[in-house]
Amino acid sequence: MEWRPDAVLTVSTPEHFPKAFADAWHSRDGHRIGALFAEDADFVNVTGLWWRNRAAISKAHDYALKSFFKDTTLKPGVTSTRHLGTNHAIVHCRFTLKGQTAPDGSIAGDRQTILIFVLQRADEGWLAVAAQNTDVVPGKETHLNTGELTSVDYRDT
Repeated sequence: MEWRPDAVLTVSTPEHFPKAFADAWHSRDGHRIGALFAEDADFVNVTGLWWRNRAAISKAHDYALKSFFKDTTLKPGVTSTRHLGTNHAIVHCRFTLKGQTAPDGSIAGDRQTILIFVLQRADEGWLAVAAQNTDVVPGKETHLNTGELTSVDYRDT
């Protein structure tokens, strides 16, 4: 089947959504990512940017996948799915991101994130109605704003 930028992609079960997201990521076409989302979906990225519809989700991902994420791999890891009745589900997935280009052109270190997808059953399968991406910062428990946002740990070591 030929890809159309206005297409909608669904998955057969919520458990398949993280792989579908990673597959769309690897296509380097942000519209394929957007196609996994409902027209009025929300997506909050790791820095708090909030895209409020499929077109905005597609545009933001298309820009990133053709620039600083152009050589990345995104690998799904530990996944948890919670069904909320028969028509909704929440999927948490830990992803590993490798190969991000830094502003100076070097390759940044690997990152771990947790993506949360809120899914809704549609006639043809499952679509995301919301997603939030959170960076994992090992050994830290919150952020502190001291003029610059930094990860900190308050626990006694």
